[in-house]
Amino acid sequence: MGPLVGLVSLSAILFAFPATLFAFPATLLTSASAQNGRESTLQSFTDIEVTIKNFVATVEIQRPPHNFFDQSLIAQIGDAFDELDETLDCRAVVLVSQGKAFCAGANFGTGQDDGTGSSDFTEEGFQNTTGKLYQEGVRLFHSRKPIIGAIQGAAIGGGLGLSLVPDFRIASPAARFGANFVKLGIHQGFGISVSLPRLVGQQNAQTMLLTGRRLSGQEALAIGLVDQLVDADELRPTAQRLAEEIAENAPLAVMSVRATMRAGLAEEIAAATAHELSEQQRLRASDDAYEGIRAVSERRAGNFTGK
Repeated sequence: MGPLVGLVSLSAILFAFPATLFAFPATLLTSASAQNGRESTLQSFTDIEVTIKNFVATVEIQRPPHNFFDQSLIAQIGDAFDELDETLDCRAVVLVSQGKAFCAGANFGTGQDDGTGSSDFTEEGFQNTTGKLYQEGVRLFHSRKPIIGAIQGAAIGGGLGLSLVPDFRIASPAARFGANFVKLGIHQGFGISVSLPRLVGQQNAQTMLLTGRRLSGQEALAIGLVDQLVDADELRPTAQRLAEEIAENAPLAVMSVRATMRAGLAEEIAAATAHELSEQQRLRASDDAYEGIRAVSERRAGNFTGK
């Protein structure tokens, strides 16, 4: 067979294969854009957007102004983290949100049966769907790549729990952190029983949980709840720079070190949420919970009876 005939035959064989055999996953096709500093976008989500630049993925929550969470939102973040774990272009993640609050937690509404709150957090919701939400929450702690949270406003209740998922927190002076569960008349959730004391120590965690007190960005910095406090216009750039500094390093080594430093955390969170959910289900049916939710909605102190 002559060289020309062989070349023609080889070309015929190659073009005979379906095009799908030469298709690569979208997550593997963005290397050039990441290395050249151009921004690329992953799959579309309903309430979040994921972009990648300089080997850093930005996951932006887009439910302004309060960014209330529910099972759907946490599942979307979990799906994004899972995809980014398998994306070669991503070596670190920045978690941000649009609007005034980072995440104002659960939307309890007025506490009345008027449809103003999320169905996930009614008495029936706690019995039937909140457990699924917490299962999605545990997924976030299984992510394998470093996460930096950029906290521009309130991180309250379950929103505090979400802010504790990242390895680092950069906050602006307007940030507020609160575990207001006792003011609502319920037990804390989202694994906060583990993630909060692990970060700030048992006494600081108990103070936050038993008083329901909100901490300013400066107070949060003082107890180690945040790592840096910067002006609002420097918040995202600072988080991006830290993520890029991490992303400069050998990615397999970074993931290995992180796995060692967080060893057992996801499993502890899973065990904690099972207990937290049981207590929340019990307390959500109490008179105090109905009063607490109304009181928080009306911005007043609760008139609790212990029933």
